[in-house]
Amino acid sequence: MSVVIILVFVAIAMAGGFLIAFIWSVKSGQYEDTYTPSVRILFDDLPVKEAEEKGSKTPSTTLPLKGKGVDTASSGDSDI
Repeated sequence: MSVVIILVFVAIAMAGGFLIAFIWSVKSGQYEDTYTPSVRILFDDLPVKEAEEKGSKTPSTTLPLKGKGVDTASSGDSDI
């Protein structure tokens, strides 16, 4: 029975910690911009050459499309 009491106190402490973290994030402005995330998908990404010229590192535009419907297996090779 003493284990249950310990677990209740640990759960209350964890809930208090999460509540303090939430209040801190609200006060520091983490949730102020609600418009930009909803329209971010509408903006086009820079082409790779323009991104390299500007010095930005965008690994999502330079990585191969592995697992995105692109057949990367060579012909004749099969694991089955």
